[in-house]
Amino acid sequence: MAAPQVSAAQAIGEYLQSPDDLVKVAAFRKKLEKEKASIDARLKSGVKEQLDATREGLRKLLGTRNNVQVVKEEMQTIDRICTDPQDGVSTLDQISRVSMVHRNFQQTEEMVNNLLEMNSKLVVLEEMLAADSQEIVGPAPNLLQIHFQINRLEGFRNQTMHQAKKASVASRQKLTRAFERLSKLIEDFETYIMELAYNILPLVRAGHPEVVVKLIKIAELEAREDEKAIAIPPTSGTSVDPGAFLDSLGWIYQDLIRIESDVVQCFPPNYEMYAFYIKEYHKNLNATFGRLVAAEPDASILLHLHAWLKEYKKSMKELNVAPELLDPPLLNGDEQSLIEDYLKLIVKKLDEWSANLMKTEIQEFTTRSAPPEVDSDGLYGTQGAVILFQMVNQQIDAATESGQGAIVARVVEETNRVMRSIQDQWTKVVEAEFKKQTEKPDEVIGGLAEYCLALANDQIKSADNTEALLGKLEALVSEKYRVPINEKLNDAIDGNLDVAKKCIKTFIDIILNDLKPATKQLFQPPWYDGVIGLVVATIKDYMSDQPFIKPLLFELLVDDVLDAFLVTYLTALANSPKLRMPAATERIKEDISAVFTFFSEFKPAKELEEFFEVVEMILAMLEASKSMVFLSFWAFAKVHGPCLPFVEGLMKARGDLDRSAVNEVMDAIKRKVKDEGLTEPPEPTIMKKIVVQSGISRFLRT
Repeated sequence: MAAPQVSAAQAIGEYLQSPDDLVKVAAFRKKLEKEKASIDARLKSGVKEQLDATREGLRKLLGTRNNVQVVKEEMQTIDRICTDPQDGVSTLDQISRVSMVHRNFQQTEEMVNNLLEMNSKLVVLEEMLAADSQEIVGPAPNLLQIHFQINRLEGFRNQTMHQAKKASVASRQKLTRAFERLSKLIEDFETYIMELAYNILPLVRAGHPEVVVKLIKIAELEAREDEKAIAIPPTSGTSVDPGAFLDSLGWIYQDLIRIESDVVQCFPPNYEMYAFYIKEYHKNLNATFGRLVAAEPDASILLHLHAWLKEYKKSMKELNVAPELLDPPLLNGDEQSLIEDYLKLIVKKLDEWSANLMKTEIQEFTTRSAPPEVDSDGLYGTQGAVILFQMVNQQIDAATESGQGAIVARVVEETNRVMRSIQDQWTKVVEAEFKKQTEKPDEVIGGLAEYCLALANDQIKSADNTEALLGKLEALVSEKYRVPINEKLNDAIDGNLDVAKKCIKTFIDIILNDLKPATKQLFQPPWYDGVIGLVVATIKDYMSDQPFIKPLLFELLVDDVLDAFLVTYLTALANSPKLRMPAATERIKEDISAVFTFFSEFKPAKELEEFFEVVEMILAMLEASKSMVFLSFWAFAKVHGPCLPFVEGLMKARGDLDRSAVNEVMDAIKRKVKDEGLTEPPEPTIMKKIVVQSGISRFLRT
């Protein structure tokens, strides 16, 4: 830091700090004068020395300029002499020719010596190369020495062959044969170099990074392209199991980590080895996956590959790999096409499997060459339901492994489509088989009723399996996909239940078809002698299959058979000719008692009473006197509605009422219905199923 400047006044002030100091002024003045004289003397001496140095410098500068001019003139003289040496040397031409001959002699001698020594050198080099080649992932101690010696021999060969261009063909061929061994050695060495280049990462793993450095030196000396010198082997894997191949690809990330930590430092920074390796791995992966997809692998492989690509992106991001190094993305970034291909394959397989399955199942159902199979629970069934759900579970399990709700939802959608198609086919087959039985009973194979029950069992089993599947999937997907999955699977369950109901209805229709000879006699003259025994016996024969039916189905079957019997019985009553009273009511009571007794084997009496309550009400209307019919009707109408056509037909069928009495009763009933505003019940009852024929039809029937 520079010292602060002190003014003259401040300097004097330091000496004159008190009045007594004034006596020192004279002495202080003398002191200052001496200091000034000393400073002036030093300045004068310094100026003189500077002037002397300046004069000496100028003198030397002038001398240097003269020397430069002399050198320049002498160089011009030399240049002039070199431009045309013949002017100065008369024998220059002879000297040049002698020099050329001497040089040729030297080159020839050197060439001969090299040719004589070449074979011995090749022997040594071949032994060294063989020793190093035995262990590719080894220290390669002779690598640089082999390269140096081969480089020299290759240079000698190239120079010799160049000089022999003007030689005879025979001479050139002889030289070529002489260098064949060298050419073979060079070829073997290049192969060895490429083997080392393919094993850069293994060399580093084995603790020989110095070999990688040697390779770089050789590459620089040879001025080869970087890619050729340090190429990595292409990724393979399509020749093995694709799933196992995808599972094993974790080594890629391990390699990249090792390359970044151990390999990159073996190369000059401008080689950008980490980026190069990433690009090469990425490029080869893309080519491999392209071949894998082109080979049309299984659907599970497509899902596996889709999941692997997502994991690849995530892992590369965690490794801080620049996005531009992964361009273009694997499979051109079109991972969604894998899902579309997967779904197409699922659709194709499900369609093929279901078509083959239904072909076999329908053939067994229509030919009925043997009774239905009995499963481990002792129930009728077929293998179709089991096989179907094996297919469904296989595809949905594969979809759930993807961890993507969208994929699961799409597979469920396709599964629903197939299941619905199968259900529609079964409905049509059941209808067609029953139609054959009614139109051509003599040509139809027996056993349709049992097979309908077996199919109904299968549909209930399928519904249970679908419900279990729904419960499993709901816990695996988000609300976004839970709703459509729920809708599709519930729709499939509804379809199963519809087919099961169709089978039960067809089973009942088969019973009714067999009962036609007996039911045609209801309320006809033979009926009074008793025909209900035949009806009960027929129903009992069909109901003997109870042990082979699922309990839930059997309960439904009992209710539907009972309902069908009552509809048939009451329809016959509504359209009957004149009834012999009171014999008709007594026979009705006996019929109902017999049927009640039979069905009590399957249902509690209290539940049966609810079914037969309508018959009791109708009996009351049949047994009531003309004046009391209205009261019985009112009890009936409050439950089942007016049902005027039925009531009128019932009154007309009573043999104890003439036409005027019937008209009188019906007028009173109709008036009361109108006055009270009596309408149909909120929920339809069994009376809704009763069909009353017109008067002409009844006349023709009688």
